[in-house]
Amino acid sequence: MVLKSEMPEIGQPRRGKVRDIYDLGEHILLVVTDRISAFDVIMPKGIPGKGRMLTAISLFWFRMMEDIVDNHLVAWEVKDFPPELHKYSEMLEGRSILVKKAEVVPVECIVRGYISGSGWKSYQDDGTVCGITLPEGLRESGRLPETLFTPSTKAAEGHDENISFEEVVKITGEDTAHRLKELSLAIYERATEKAESKGIIIADTKMEFGVRDGKIILIDELLTPDSSRFWPGNEYEPGRGQNSFDKQIVRDYLLTLDWDKTPPGPELPDEIVEKTARRYKEIVEILTS
Repeated sequence: MVLKSEMPEIGQPRRGKVRDIYDLGEHILLVVTDRISAFDVIMPKGIPGKGRMLTAISLFWFRMMEDIVDNHLVAWEVKDFPPELHKYSEMLEGRSILVKKAEVVPVECIVRGYISGSGWKSYQDDGTVCGITLPEGLRESGRLPETLFTPSTKAAEGHDENISFEEVVKITGEDTAHRLKELSLAIYERATEKAESKGIIIADTKMEFGVRDGKIILIDELLTPDSSRFWPGNEYEPGRGQNSFDKQIVRDYLLTLDWDKTPPGPELPDEIVEKTARRYKEIVEILTS
């Protein structure tokens, strides 16, 4: 079964696809479970240790970006959490963070350095990625002529939808829109430099921001295998799809099934679960060692 975080005395959480979110009044407790979703459906079997691995890699990146932008971190060790949570340390340690409350900016800030996935499909259809016209002759998985900021809506349910920068301006205001773009590109640039020194390519990533006390801060997760496309540099070859350090193993398996991508999700075989867990563990160890 998929891990759930149950702490009755602090109320029922709001459950996302991966995170259980507890409102503690002044702060929020984010618990990163081992749940895994694909095609927007949560699978009945999780990936052992996934929550701890995602938490570790987010903390690594949050700390690295602190001089670029503040983040929502308050505490990440259970001993520093409110006393009523201490008895749950075995469940919470390593997979939970206490964070500041913020007004969520309703935009997913996506940055693309390479053309892959839905971007590649769009380019094949009409020569654009998220409405941005690109030169002819690009190859699948190739480096883009310039890094792109390609935001999307942040849908409460269903799929996010790509939007133009002008639409971000309408949603957030001009100053905030330009600041989101500036911060997103700066974070990606620093992350790619670090990752490349470890032999890893970050093809694309998405990040979320909030506003607290009038300032933009980073929230949610950052540069994890769930929010980014990591490729091994020593295997990189443009002109084809790339091997990646994420849940592509799960997606590929599901595509072999006669499943219509609606709940409930199929039971994942032990082999697929174990291979996915090893892949997550590998990228965390490479980047944070």
